[in-house]
Amino acid sequence: MSRLAPVLNVLARVVMLFSLTMLIPLALSWLADDGAQRAYDEAILITFAAGAAIWAVTRRARRELQTRDGFLLVFLAWTGLPAFATLPLLIYLPDLSFTDAYFETVSGITTTGASVLSGLDTLPMSINLWRGLLVWFGGMGLIVLAVAILPLLGVGGMQMYKAETPGPMKDTKLTPRITETAKGLYLIYVGISVACVLTYWLAGMTPFDAVMHTFSTMGLGGFSSHDASYGYWNSPLIEGVTVLFMLVAGINFSTHFLAWRQRSIGAYRVDPEVRWFLLLTLGSAVLIAVYLRVVGTYPDFLQSLRYALFNTVSIATTTGFASTDFNLWPVFAPLYMLFLSSFASCSGSTGGGMKMVRAQLLFRQGRRELARLVHPSARLPVKLAGQVVPNNVIYAVLAFAFLYVSLIIVMTLLMTASGLDFITAFTAVVASINNTGPGLNQVGPATTFAVLTDFQTWICTIAMLLGRLELLTVLVVFTRTFWRA
Repeated sequence: MSRLAPVLNVLARVVMLFSLTMLIPLALSWLADDGAQRAYDEAILITFAAGAAIWAVTRRARRELQTRDGFLLVFLAWTGLPAFATLPLLIYLPDLSFTDAYFETVSGITTTGASVLSGLDTLPMSINLWRGLLVWFGGMGLIVLAVAILPLLGVGGMQMYKAETPGPMKDTKLTPRITETAKGLYLIYVGISVACVLTYWLAGMTPFDAVMHTFSTMGLGGFSSHDASYGYWNSPLIEGVTVLFMLVAGINFSTHFLAWRQRSIGAYRVDPEVRWFLLLTLGSAVLIAVYLRVVGTYPDFLQSLRYALFNTVSIATTTGFASTDFNLWPVFAPLYMLFLSSFASCSGSTGGGMKMVRAQLLFRQGRRELARLVHPSARLPVKLAGQVVPNNVIYAVLAFAFLYVSLIIVMTLLMTASGLDFITAFTAVVASINNTGPGLNQVGPATTFAVLTDFQTWICTIAMLLGRLELLTVLVVFTRTFWRA
């Protein structure tokens, strides 16, 4: 308990801060008089009281967090906060089970965008706003936000930041102080979000839809306030705006930060992921457009390109928006899109999946092993952006890839054993662990995950958490070594 108490003390402050975020949808609920005010009143009271109680019990246990504490705090925050986030949903929608409510909030905070809710067009505006806010906060990481604030309360944040930040090379700091790094990233995040809101509004969305879909676009989360998602507007202009900002959000925000600080686009040129991310994503969209035209899905190439571009970029960046039911396309196209979601997004972006940098390192390592067969004595370092990548990083990426594939296989087998067909089971797992959103067949873009049983829903929930925290951050907490003194 002496090891756990300092972590719980910090977690308590995070929970109390989290309760204050519910004031935003509460204010909208009062302004719109949408009938959900009581849900937020009770949710804020319960959440803040729970955080205050934990803080009171552990207030004498404050100390600087160690690396091990950082991993535990991240795990507890990303599993605990969604439980409190369910309160507005459970209070306003009494027929909603905790399993489904927790799936919905985990989907939001992990920026997955898979939903069990239908009738979104008739939900109170504040409930939809709360769903969107979860995606937006989860996009850059609630822990990174806490890093910028908790030092004011006397808590250091370096350990939390290292545990939460995605990507295999986590020790690079953009500014000398980690709190300044977190603030800088959020300034970029907020600035691009404001630009996205204004652009959506000018493109034809209502102010509320512009804000709601900005949250989902910047977080690459895919939640919408309409059951038809982007099919609601059927607007090439709005789709084009969305594609632009999804691509922006799919790039490492550290690169955006450096480009802004240097007032130059040079940061994008030297980033080893950006070129391949854009080439692969946009090139694949064109390839799928050609395929759809050849097989006769659409009558002309421009229409094929329109739908292929939007939906390919959406799935590749793990956003999960849909402008049409691509579940009805020939199966090659949506399966290829889900394949892209496994690695297309850049590390340090709000996207999910393995990330482009790991895919590059795996490719280079594979090429090195082939070269060693011919030249077994040669020194063949793996390089990225002109720098030699240490072997310990390569080993970590190989371990990640092994766990990633193994977990997909195990969870797919569990889903099929529970009665699902293979395509539904496999794509539900892949879409969840990559934080993508829709899968195929029973969990396609025109349906919801409400068709799953509670057992299947919990598998997908666990997959979303594993994917968002990049597997190792979660799994290490369950090892004997982690708890050994």
